[in-house]
Amino acid sequence: MADSQQNSQNTAKVVYLLFLVNIFIQFLGIIGVIIAYVHKSDAPAWLQSHYQFQIRTFWIGLLYLFIGVILATVAIGYFILLFWVIWVIVRCVKGMKYLDQNQPHPNPTSWLFS
Repeated sequence: MADSQQNSQNTAKVVYLLFLVNIFIQFLGIIGVIIAYVHKSDAPAWLQSHYQFQIRTFWIGLLYLFIGVILATVAIGYFILLFWVIWVIVRCVKGMKYLDQNQPHPNPTSWLFS
């Protein structure tokens, strides 16, 4: 039983890492969100909060990215894209911190950094 939980925990960590690498290689975020959707229902409750957080990170991040690209024709878009990079890094690092401590994510529905 503990081995299955460890595998699920490692899977959640892989999703966080895919989101971080997605900053440089764009299609990896799609792979990460698919993994999160597939594993969410089978995971223990505390890990489901991480998968929910990851799924929201993908979709909200896609929205930020879309707005940033559209507004890149004006200078403000580059600031939004910079915000997106920082936002993804902070969310993934904080998520991995809770994951390493075997804790559920305290606020999986947040829009900002927590």
